[in-house]
Amino acid sequence: MDELAGDLGYIVKLIAAAGALGTAAFGLVDASKAFWGGMSNPGFGYIRKAIETLLASAGGAAAFGRKEIMATLRANWLNGVPKTTQKATAKSLIHLMLTPQTAPAMAAAVGVNADHLTLAAQHVQNDEAVTEQDMRVLGTYDVMVSAVLDFGYERADQFYRNTTKVAAAGCAIVLAVVARWLMDGTFNRDSLLMAVIVGVIATPLAPMAKDLATSITAAAKAVGALKR
Repeated sequence: MDELAGDLGYIVKLIAAAGALGTAAFGLVDASKAFWGGMSNPGFGYIRKAIETLLASAGGAAAFGRKEIMATLRANWLNGVPKTTQKATAKSLIHLMLTPQTAPAMAAAVGVNADHLTLAAQHVQNDEAVTEQDMRVLGTYDVMVSAVLDFGYERADQFYRNTTKVAAAGCAIVLAVVARWLMDGTFNRDSLLMAVIVGVIATPLAPMAKDLATSITAAAKAVGALKR
């Protein structure tokens, strides 16, 4: 029984150490955001592609055009603004660029009737009464814009999360290798392999290390109480 308790104690300490390593790795990845956005940058390419698709050839002569829109959306992405807010902002800026001059290209980008969208944009720009046809084409355009933005932002978020996990795992492996070398003073294939394994499991283990260690300890106490 004492031997089992000792083994469980070692396992709990190992889990806690791996969790701490994973947390430290995530901390290093997060700290990289202080340098030109660091690990906040991955994923924005999908958003850029979606916006470029929607804008088509629009925004060339506007005071607030393509360049300013991209800068605004990138700032929101780097700052971690809630995704729903980012999508709403992007949609508002896209609609802001919809004018009688840009409507044909922007309509072609999402497959709506260019003539109808141009006419609707003309009515809106001139503060004229919006017809039922205008409402239909604007509604269709809005749905298509939302679909393109959803795709861009969801792919961006997925890529960002996966890239962050991979980067954190890489940091954890490097930290584990360095720690092993500092502890042993020597380095061989077995110690390198062990350090790599610990580094790999540290990242996914970090968010649940404390709960897992507590659960194992509680389970061990429960089993010990039953045996008595």
